[in-house]
Amino acid sequence: MQTVTNMHKLYIGNLGDSVTAEDLGKTFDEHKIPYSGQFLMKTGYAFVDCPDDQWAMKAIETFSGKVELQGKRIEVEHSVPKKQRTRKLQIRNIPPHLQWEVLDGLLAQCGTVENCEQVNTDSETAVVNVTYASREHARQAIQKLNGYQFENNALRVSYIPDENSEMEGGQRGPDNGRRPGYGPRGGPRGGSPSGMPPKPPHADIPLRLLVPTQYVGAIIGKEGATIRNITKQTQSKIDVHRKENAGAAEKPISIHSTPEGCSAACRMILDIMHQEAKDTKTADEVPLKILAHNNFVGRLIGKEGRNLKKVEQDTDTKITISPLQDLTLYNPERTITVKGSIEACCLAENEVMKKVREAYENDIAAMNQQTHLIPGLNLGALGLFPSSANMPPPPPGNASSGAPYGCFGAPEQETVHVYIPAQAVGAIIGKKGQHIKQLSRFAGASIKIAPAETPDCKMRMVIVTGPPEAQFKAQGRIYGKLKEENFFGPKEEVKLETHIKMAAAAAGRVIGKGGKTVNELQNLTAAEVVVPREQTPDENDQVIVKINGHFYASQLAQRKIRDILTQVKHPQKGGMGMGPSPNPGGFTEMGSPTQGLSQDNQPRRK
Repeated sequence: MQTVTNMHKLYIGNLGDSVTAEDLGKTFDEHKIPYSGQFLMKTGYAFVDCPDDQWAMKAIETFSGKVELQGKRIEVEHSVPKKQRTRKLQIRNIPPHLQWEVLDGLLAQCGTVENCEQVNTDSETAVVNVTYASREHARQAIQKLNGYQFENNALRVSYIPDENSEMEGGQRGPDNGRRPGYGPRGGPRGGSPSGMPPKPPHADIPLRLLVPTQYVGAIIGKEGATIRNITKQTQSKIDVHRKENAGAAEKPISIHSTPEGCSAACRMILDIMHQEAKDTKTADEVPLKILAHNNFVGRLIGKEGRNLKKVEQDTDTKITISPLQDLTLYNPERTITVKGSIEACCLAENEVMKKVREAYENDIAAMNQQTHLIPGLNLGALGLFPSSANMPPPPPGNASSGAPYGCFGAPEQETVHVYIPAQAVGAIIGKKGQHIKQLSRFAGASIKIAPAETPDCKMRMVIVTGPPEAQFKAQGRIYGKLKEENFFGPKEEVKLETHIKMAAAAAGRVIGKGGKTVNELQNLTAAEVVVPREQTPDENDQVIVKINGHFYASQLAQRKIRDILTQVKHPQKGGMGMGPSPNPGGFTEMGSPTQGLSQDNQPRRK
């Protein structure tokens, strides 16, 4: 098990030359912050130990940038040895109501985020620990985000110890220092460094329960005897998060085991709560409350609530789910409340978690299969996975590029038309337009739904405008939403048609001689790419290219086509060896260049 042992050591900076250890001790005492040992004084800064990590965090929150000493505001951060200043950062002073998606988007601007976990503090603002894929990404994040103004809050960013860096001797291989088999919780994950076959992904989805605080003592038992017994009998690891949400009426419990082990532990905990309620006469009914990340709840509910209704009918329970409005940075999970007998609740837990694990495994499988296709993108920024999920590693050799697609300067705006089933329009827009607004903010793109061409048309056009990474995020979420809302079958891949406009004079370049280029595009991307022959150019002398395929295929095809168009517009940039464009000024939607087709595959006009 990995542990970070020195998160209690503090660095105190911005000190005046005349500040003494006694001055610092008095300041700590005045604010009731305990410390152990002596202050190690240096010129302009000092070091000190706190009794534990929580007091260190309290000291940082209390002092850093807020308390003056001899006319200067002191800065307090975790003391991190130089060898351990690598990929791990702490970001403080985050607005507590901030959506995870917005934070993900901000972090992704600096590089690939491997993990982001919230830290429990007593402060009004939120704190997260972030692990970037490389040292360079972490360095960029400190440069760009420290002091960044976010809704009147100035973010504070600093290194936290990365003890793996010492274990690895500071060496970074092509996997950017990721230790195979280790994830956010620090314990062994699905997969083994010795080349053993990976464990099933269910190990990454713990069963999370919400239990009344008044029953926590009975669940733990005298000196922990009860919880040890549950752990032993069910072969599980159980974390009771007693310190989370101080004063709250309910506390979360995480159970890490096989699905069978999780269900057995859940049954024992339910039995204890029911017995305790009966003995203390505190409640007539103790419902089962399961916490599940919002990304999987849509598929649990199903279209028009069908999946959830079936679980209720099959298990003879009543199930309700907390509203989307409750989701914040502090709460990325929805609460699934199950009412019924103990037996019925246990059956429902089995069915609910089966669907959650299935959704997770499907998503991870899709990511693992396709993630190598589009280099340079931060797939984690899509927000499709909970922070505890074991995200696929970034492709080798790709981590040094913080900017997507290797572009320089501000990427140009692109417009893509995505066609969705007409009956899915409501799901994309959301109640009072909430979903489409949230999606637009998350992706950094303009998203509009065009009016229906005819009253009975079966498909509707979604107009997405934004740079390449915004297109990736927005379109990815649209595909994901259609899957979650069951507009496609459980084993059916979501395939959508997208259109890109291009200058009529460039159509031949995309097609190639005898259709050679378009055929190569289709073979390379697994998408169907069609440039309709008998098109009449529009008023801007533009025609469309149609792309049909699953999300990753469509994205790769879009990038390759944009590359061709960019090379036609800017032949001096090289890369695909094309001749000058017959109409270089006729483009309105150019993308940033990506890796092109090989130079011997020069598209020529058909």
